[in-house]
Amino acid sequence: MRHLPNLITCLNLLSGCAAVVFVMKGEVQTGCYLVFLAAFFDFFDGLAARALNAWSSIGKELDSLADVISFGLVPGLIIFRLLQPGDFPVPGQEWAFTSFLVTVFSALRLASFNVDDRQKNSFLGLPTPACGLFIASLPFIPDLFPQAGTFIGHPLFLLPLTLMLSYLLVAPLPLPSLKFSREDKAGNRFRYIFLGICLLLILFLKFAAVPVIVVLYLLSPVVLRANKV
Repeated sequence: MRHLPNLITCLNLLSGCAAVVFVMKGEVQTGCYLVFLAAFFDFFDGLAARALNAWSSIGKELDSLADVISFGLVPGLIIFRLLQPGDFPVPGQEWAFTSFLVTVFSALRLASFNVDDRQKNSFLGLPTPACGLFIASLPFIPDLFPQAGTFIGHPLFLLPLTLMLSYLLVAPLPLPSLKFSREDKAGNRFRYIFLGICLLLILFLKFAAVPVIVVLYLLSPVVLRANKV
């Protein structure tokens, strides 16, 4: 049983590898579904490790290696595909490779997380799964809101978004952990409220809820500070 968390982490990695194949084939939405599946495994490997008291330094490193594929490489590929939906790369449009800044900064964020003792119970910067899910939700938005299709794949939207997300990954922005804790009752109250809001948004907006949820998460420190005051 002590190997179960690492097995779940490997399923995260496998989902990310499969997502790479589908996105490169042009089946972007299928790849995005696999990113969401990877996030499911990413959540439950930590849960299993805590429940079984099976935490290990190898598991921590393996988790980061899986995340850099599922929530670093794949989101970069998704943006690249949105910029170049046909056969790629298109000659003269090498600037589209800037989409992989998300991949580079995801790797930097994961490496700094592994050596930063300040991030045991909270985060500094946007977590890579949140960034990956934000990007993986974009290809579904035109299906839900057709009027949004005109700008979702436009370089003037995607390139600034890439730069902004890359910065947020490594920004010294304190963000709360969404893991429930027996000792942090006030924090748990916030987590229950936030989870309830997320479920309502998903119910009404479906995949389009993900970017809204990420923005609310980025704003959550302001709400927490206001409650303390």
